[in-house]
Amino acid sequence: MEMLVVTGASLLAVFPGAPPATLLGTNKSASIWGTAAAAAQFSQRVQMRWGALWPAALLGFVGSMLGAWGVTLFPGDFLRRALPVILLGVLLYTLARKDMGRLHAPRFSGRAETLAACTIGLSIGLYDGFFGPGAGSFLVFLFVRWMGYDFLNASASAKIINTLTNAAALILLAAKGHVWWHYGLVMAVANVAGSLLGTRVALKHGAGFVRVVFIVVVSALILKTACDAFLK
Repeated sequence: MEMLVVTGASLLAVFPGAPPATLLGTNKSASIWGTAAAAAQFSQRVQMRWGALWPAALLGFVGSMLGAWGVTLFPGDFLRRALPVILLGVLLYTLARKDMGRLHAPRFSGRAETLAACTIGLSIGLYDGFFGPGAGSFLVFLFVRWMGYDFLNASASAKIINTLTNAAALILLAAKGHVWWHYGLVMAVANVAGSLLGTRVALKHGAGFVRVVFIVVVSALILKTACDAFLK
């Protein structure tokens, strides 16, 4: 999960003077393959709620393209400082609600479920296209907390939407010349391998294990984003 943070940190360390849009575009060129591979593997083993997910993914695509267009025009410094605080809130809430996400009990059905999923897809799509780090974790958290999914089904659903948001941002940023393909394709190989391995482990061990991984990933994101925001 959140391979984008690792690759983003590596690129920033090697190319500190590069435009943020170029680093984001190069990250997307790598992360989309791992996300798509995980989504395909999840969809074969998890009963996906496609009626709600496809509209949500399409709105996520639109939102991400708008966000990616925005990052070529405006800096995202305000989000850089807000992100660790928001992630800390997500972590504390998850830790306080020990049973959250252990049982799969969707709260909505029909149009209500589609509307809720579309709201998640559009909002996180905008964020993912504009900024990126933590998007997968936010998707999982919202599907668990708001939609009533367990962590396994939430992760599977998040991968579907995240694949479309990555694709949208990549298309726009590539069209504007903000992708270093020679770096992105090399990183994509490692991204796919890690995603496939992580998905197999998640499917084997279930929602309880995914919850633990989610907590670990969000904790690491808090440390990483806090250092980026306040110590540099």
